Amino acid sequence: MTTITSLGIGSGLDLNGLLEQLNEAERGKLEPIARQQEQQQAKISAYGQLQSGLNEFQDAVAKVNDPKLFESLSTNVTGGEGVSATASAEANAGRYEVEVVNAARAGSLATSSVAANDQPLTAADAQLTLNFGRIDPDTGEPASVTLDLEEGATLIDIRNAINASDDAGVTASIVNDGSGYRLALSSKETGQDASIEGLEFSGLADGVVLDADPATQREGIDAELNVNGILITSASNRIEGAIQGVTLNLEPGTEGSTSTVVVEQNTRAVREAVTAFVDAYNDLKETIGNLTGYDAETNTAGELNGDSMVRTIESRMRSILSGGVAGGELATLNQVGISLQRDGTLELDSDRLDELVTDNMAGLSDFFAGDGKDAGMAGQLNQSLDQMLGSNGLVENTISGAESRVESLNERYARMEKSIEATISRYRIQFGQLDAMIAQMNQTSDYLTQQFSAMDAQLGRG
Repeated sequence: MTTITSLGIGSGLDLNGLLEQLNEAERGKLEPIARQQEQQQAKISAYGQLQSGLNEFQDAVAKVNDPKLFESLSTNVTGGEGVSATASAEANAGRYEVEVVNAARAGSLATSSVAANDQPLTAADAQLTLNFGRIDPDTGEPASVTLDLEEGATLIDIRNAINASDDAGVTASIVNDGSGYRLALSSKETGQDASIEGLEFSGLADGVVLDADPATQREGIDAELNVNGILITSASNRIEGAIQGVTLNLEPGTEGSTSTVVVEQNTRAVREAVTAFVDAYNDLKETIGNLTGYDAETNTAGELNGDSMVRTIESRMRSILSGGVAGGELATLNQVGISLQRDGTLELDSDRLDELVTDNMAGLSDFFAGDGKDAGMAGQLNQSLDQMLGSNGLVENTISGAESRVESLNERYARMEKSIEATISRYRIQFGQLDAMIAQMNQTSDYLTQQFSAMDAQLGRG
């Protein structure tokens, strides 16, 4: 049989075109599977958006589920400049007049100058002793720190040795005063006790003079302030304990200023948390609406239109929000200024909320946080959200189911594609055989035609 290298050459038929049409028809079987894959992937993406919205709502729920929110205090500082304050849970509401007598500062001291910062200054067994303002309890003398210096140490080496020591109590730098180089020391901490009071070198090289320059000494001092007429001293400008639960921070250069520090309930934080709770729920509802809605103009539906999981979530949320909280002075959302609208969203009455945070913070706390983790409205919501968003919850199980369906569809698509390739390969072989057969038949027909023509010619001559 004649070998055909390209379909249609032997027969003259458009077998390649026919094979392409058959291939296209066969691959049409993949389109329903591909559409299902796209639909499931779109659903997984939509579930992810819903999951994100639920997580954000749960974050807002967690804030109003914390009783400490409704007990928190804030500070307001008015009057003089340079004083700031923060309050902890241990603070008590009150008003305090704070007069800054002086702010704390660190001590500093410099040495006499030398000609070059890299000239050798020390002989063997050289030492530097730093003296401080505090009294050593063991000796009754001013505290000191002694550092060993290498032979031939330069001003740079001495600086580095000081800065490398955890016990030195000072930081060192080199200053060029225009006529020579000085070693400048500054106490690491503010206050009188940490102040650098003096320094002594021993074991300097012959002819080297290096000692403390009294003209450069600047003693460290403690902060002093009057709080409601009571004198307070502190080695630091961060003052804790002068007012219970309140930390005061002073800025240098504010001596003589008087400020008023007011510690009161942090009503702003409560307003912001309740408002964020309402906004987060409405954002969740908007996300659900976009995922489940139907556009009549474009005749298109959201990816989760009619989805049973979404209906379950909405039903659980609506049940808790409309059910209220039993046993408290405030029992329903309406009583705290939040109303459930016909479209399922929440609307906040800011005036009612302002009234409650001013006059009934305890009632608000009981309504949202209750006396236990799952007691109040926020606790009930958080418990339900945990069940839905947990590792074996409704949302994760639904997403896992969709991912399993995608995996199954991928396997089905691959099997179908392999089957189509086998079918087309079989068609190609059969078409090749057909092409060769028709070519042979054409050759036989041509041969017979030639023979008959020859016979006719011979009969005509005879």
